[in-house]
Amino acid sequence: MPCSDEEIQELTTLARELRLTIVDVMAWSGGAHIGGSLSIVEILTILYFKYLRVKVEEPKWPDRDRFILSKGHAAAGFIPVLAKKGFFPEGELKSFNHFGSPFAMHPDSNKVVGCDASAGSLGHGLSMAVGLGLGARYLKKSFKTVCLLGDGECCEGSVWEAAMALSHFKLGNVITVVDRNRLMIDGGTEDIMGLEPFGDKWRAFGLEVIEVNGHNFGELAAALDRAWIATEKPVLILANTVKGKGVDFMENNVVWHYGSGDSELCERAKVSIMKGGI
Repeated sequence: MPCSDEEIQELTTLARELRLTIVDVMAWSGGAHIGGSLSIVEILTILYFKYLRVKVEEPKWPDRDRFILSKGHAAAGFIPVLAKKGFFPEGELKSFNHFGSPFAMHPDSNKVVGCDASAGSLGHGLSMAVGLGLGARYLKKSFKTVCLLGDGECCEGSVWEAAMALSHFKLGNVITVVDRNRLMIDGGTEDIMGLEPFGDKWRAFGLEVIEVNGHNFGELAAALDRAWIATEKPVLILANTVKGKGVDFMENNVVWHYGSGDSELCERAKVSIMKGGI
């Protein structure tokens, strides 16, 4: 369903709180992949607080919708969302990436409550989503699987093998979202390994492509509404985002693919988030 003005305000408030927490996680852990965590905040917020059917009290509920963070290095953005949703106390985030903590730089589904898939090397998430989509069909289950990829990750050939399988098996129960922030660890995506015409490539592989502003809840809701009712032709949401979104000195700055900061820098980041009104 479309987002009401009241829903957009609530989601915007949640997104702001999550950005502040991501900055805290960077400080508590001594460093984090903060740029790509900040760029996916709106995507994660609308999924977990509007669309995904999950039960906090029953994390392994068989009929739940599944979410796969294929760009697993953005765990500093994903794990705080799970905490905010209520899967575990937010105070536990202070142990992020410490010895013995369940929270590492990549999420581990055996340790993180509410996490459906472990992540490590890039390029594998969409293949897992294909398997879940086929499994749901075989079991006659109605759950959806949403897979969030990074655009730099789409240099991996396994991503395109999975795209072929999505189309071939007509897996409308799998929704693919790409965080198109146009930066990867070594620089701009188009400088390292050009992806354009990116949307046309996905279309050529048989997917329906919906391009949106990945920070606009209204556009995200419209795209997800369409994706949620797809039956045979799988949908890919190409979400144009800003790496480091919300922190003025991090935005579109590849230096902040991974970063750390002292208390003064973190305070500057938080002031920027609050001033930005997002």
